[in-house]
Amino acid sequence: MGCAIGALIRARTIAEAWEESVLRCWMDGLDVPTEYGERSKEILGLLVVVEEPFSEPRIHRGDIYAAIKDSLRKYVEEVLEGTFDWAVKEGKTHYTYHERLFNYPPNGINQISYIIEKLSKVSYSRRAQAITWVPEKDMWVDSPPCLQRIWCTVRDGKLIMHTSWRSRDIFRAMHMNMLAMTELQKMISDRLGLEVGAYVDFSNSAHIYEKVYGDVKRFIEVLEKRRLSNKM
Repeated sequence: MGCAIGALIRARTIAEAWEESVLRCWMDGLDVPTEYGERSKEILGLLVVVEEPFSEPRIHRGDIYAAIKDSLRKYVEEVLEGTFDWAVKEGKTHYTYHERLFNYPPNGINQISYIIEKLSKVSYSRRAQAITWVPEKDMWVDSPPCLQRIWCTVRDGKLIMHTSWRSRDIFRAMHMNMLAMTELQKMISDRLGLEVGAYVDFSNSAHIYEKVYGDVKRFIEVLEKRRLSNKM
C-alpha cells in the first residue's frame, strides 16, 4: 500500500485554503483503508498556511455542511463558549474542544488563559501552547480528539497561531475547524491588544472519506462551471 506524503498549500484566505486542500487531497491522495471499514483518499502531512485569515471570503459558498442553517454559528459557540460542555459532564459525548482547551481534565486547567498570560509577559515566547490529548481518557475510545495542539506566538505585533490535527476530514470538517480556530485566534489577539497574523494548520492524516466521493465530484464540477463562466 503506497501513500502520498507531504503537501504544502499557501493561500490568502480560509475559503481559498480549504478549496485548494479539497482539490489537492482529491487529486493527490492515495486510496487507503480506514478503521471505519471504508476507503479514503489520504495525504500524510498536509501543511496549510493562511496568510490573512480574516480577509474575505472566509466562508466558502461550496461548503454544504457550513451552509446548513446555524451549523457554523453553533460550532463556533461550542468551541469558544462551551455551549456543549454539559454533554461531557452527563457522559453523552467524550469531549469537546472547549472542555479540553478551557477546562483541561482532570484539574480544570484553562490553557487559553495560560497562552494569554504567557504572551502578555513574553510576546516572543515559544511556550504558549494548549493540548487536548488526555492519555488515560483517549487512548482506547472510538472517537478521540482530532485537534491535538494549539501553539501561539507574537511576531511583528501580530498573533500567529498554529494548530496540529492527528486526523482530518478535509471535505466535511476542515473548513469549519479553521473558521472556529481563527475565531479563537482573534479572541486571544483581542485580549492581548494585537492584530491577527497568519494561521498555520497541519494535519497528520488529511483525508476524504469514500462515502462523500459523490459530493466531492459535484463540488468540483460546480467549481469548474464557475471558473468557465468567469472567463466568458
